[in-house]
Amino acid sequence: MRIDISLLPALAAAFMLVFARIGAMVMLLPGFGESNIPMRVKLSIALALTLIMLPAHRAGYNVDMTSMTPMLVLMLREIVIGIVLGATARVTISALQVAGSVIAQQLGLGFVTSVDPTQGQQGVLIGNFLNLLGMTLIFATDTHHLVIAALSDSYKIFSPGEVLPTGDVAKLATNAFTAAFKIGVQLAAPFLVFGLVFNMGLGVLARLMPQMQVYFVGVPLSIMIGFLIFALVLSAMMGTYMDYFAGVMHQMMPRT
Repeated sequence: MRIDISLLPALAAAFMLVFARIGAMVMLLPGFGESNIPMRVKLSIALALTLIMLPAHRAGYNVDMTSMTPMLVLMLREIVIGIVLGATARVTISALQVAGSVIAQQLGLGFVTSVDPTQGQQGVLIGNFLNLLGMTLIFATDTHHLVIAALSDSYKIFSPGEVLPTGDVAKLATNAFTAAFKIGVQLAAPFLVFGLVFNMGLGVLARLMPQMQVYFVGVPLSIMIGFLIFALVLSAMMGTYMDYFAGVMHQMMPRT
């Protein structure tokens, strides 16, 4: 019995190229690419997704095995595409950090920080809470499947071997950052209104009663009312965020 193994080098090259795109994306994905996730787990996820994606997109890779230069150029291009896709998904989480920072400032808790368990860095307490809640909802509602679908559909937008459309990539990055900041401010809009009205009321009270220690009265009252508003609008906030996240993922999929 004779087995033909001449296709193995081309198959291995296609596997490495698919892994380059998926591995770069997994490194930045929210939930998968966090600093507290063990590196072996990230590698296992990337390898599993590569094995799933390879049969569907292997035909798109025409690798010249006579020289290493085309292979390295293709691999670099795949890594760039993976970073762009992963960073776009990562930026969506930053909207919650923006909202949390604005809310904390309006409630007088801007100085209350804690270590963000996902990034291992100091962050505003409310922002860290929203960050964890957002990622929990993404996995609880199976919205992370949209990320995998966007990764698969990325081969229709960024076909292997074609020139990287730098203009489209720059537009995608710009729109992602703009939308993240916009949605973050929109999520914190009720607290901006509350902060404006409350501080104006304190200013009027300070003019009417100069002997009153407005600060010692206002800060506890601001925190108490702020948390009450936070409890009332939290479900609406996260519903709006989930719609935004799903919309960003759908924008990364080509329309048929």
